[in-house]
Amino acid sequence: MSDDFTPALGRLAPTRFYDPVVALTRERRWRSSVVMYSSPRPGETVIDVGCGTGSLALLLARAEPRATIVGVDPDPSVLAAAERKAATERKAAAERKAATGRPGATVRWERGMGDALVSLLGTGSVDTAVSSLVLHQCPVPVKRALLASMHAVLRPGGRLVVADYGWQRTRLMRLAFRTVQLADGRADTQPNADGVLPELIAGAGFGDVREAEVVPTVTGSISLYVARRP
Repeated sequence: MSDDFTPALGRLAPTRFYDPVVALTRERRWRSSVVMYSSPRPGETVIDVGCGTGSLALLLARAEPRATIVGVDPDPSVLAAAERKAATERKAAAERKAATGRPGATVRWERGMGDALVSLLGTGSVDTAVSSLVLHQCPVPVKRALLASMHAVLRPGGRLVVADYGWQRTRLMRLAFRTVQLADGRADTQPNADGVLPELIAGAGFGDVREAEVVPTVTGSISLYVARRP
């Protein structure tokens, strides 16, 4: 994949508006579900592919401060925003640690393309790979490349958790999803709306693929997909 990438909000708005826009997607609900299905444990390595402004990566780190959380994104502007969030988190964590002795959440940020994860982390080096609101922005060949890259860095038995726009089952959700298609283009987003992701996840070599949850939002339904590397 080249260094070209779709900005966080596509054609809809500048990146600085990303967090307020994503808040419209009931992000607290589906991000909490991603953390639940990921179940980070002490000593594990969790990679957030296309981490954006870092909200999910920091949430994972807060859930298990003794895990290694790595956020990867090709966009320097969103990584800068993520680092600003992390700095605020570190300050608050230092205050909490002084009061309670509990370690604070930390995340390592890496600039890189999602199909080049092996060069960043190494083959079979990750316990859990997560990704949110990334795959719907990509052409189908890039979706496949991203999933293959996540498969390659996972250890045998490693977990995959994807939160993204999936099959838009109802007329209302298909209508709501048009906002996303306006921002990111119909060609890349329509396969998601047609329900292609489980097939692509299985095609990348994952087993036990299932759609664990569906969260209706004002921009269409977001599906939670879970799978494992055999």
